Amino acid sequence: MSLIEINNVTKIYDGTAVPVKALNEVNLTINVGEFTAIVGPSGSGKTTLLNIIGGLDIPTSGNIIVDNVDISTYKPDELINFRLHHIGFVFQAYNLVPVFTAKENIMLPALISGMSKSSAEKKALELLDYLNVIDRKEHKPQQMSGGEQQRVAIARALAKNPEILLCDEPTGALDSASSREVLKILRKFSTEFKKTVIIITHEASIANMADRVMYIRDGKIEKIVKNENPIGADEVVL
Repeated sequence: MSLIEINNVTKIYDGTAVPVKALNEVNLTINVGEFTAIVGPSGSGKTTLLNIIGGLDIPTSGNIIVDNVDISTYKPDELINFRLHHIGFVFQAYNLVPVFTAKENIMLPALISGMSKSSAEKKALELLDYLNVIDRKEHKPQQMSGGEQQRVAIARALAKNPEILLCDEPTGALDSASSREVLKILRKFSTEFKKTVIIITHEASIANMADRVMYIRDGKIEKIVKNENPIGADEVVL
């Protein structure tokens, strides 16, 4: 069953002397619970596509249908509410709040979404335990390794129990061992909880973990490949 439908989406950035067409009439469908990789060179439109799916940006033309709702018609405050309740983001740079502990970083989006403090704290501790970083609950980002920070960032993204998890090069700043642990978590989130995960990557081996791989170049989808037997995180060569 399709969860995301991208119909003839074009995105043009015209704030400079020469307008840039980041996406050019992209059409794409992503199903519920699917682990999808988006692969392409720098400047191909990968991040723009991810941002439009996540409501961080709006298309110049075309439609984005998420769970039967056209979010491309949303006003800014409606997009904020959509992101808050439906989308989890995981970035390469972690983007943790430096003055907050691991537990507080995870609690923050849950509190903003309306969860009580006691429920948010309980959820944060459950996720820290699930991701094997419970011993870092009172540590601030600078007191944790890159791999630990990324696990906390994933926990923060999962705190609201989003339907969609959007990951922009989530292993780009990690060593190979930490990368595999992060990939295992993302794949587990998709397979065990039937959540939709979309990951941007330059690594062909990481793409081989996905159910489907979307290859994008110059703002267009070049091809879509279905992996009949996706490899496990332990098989990824980094």
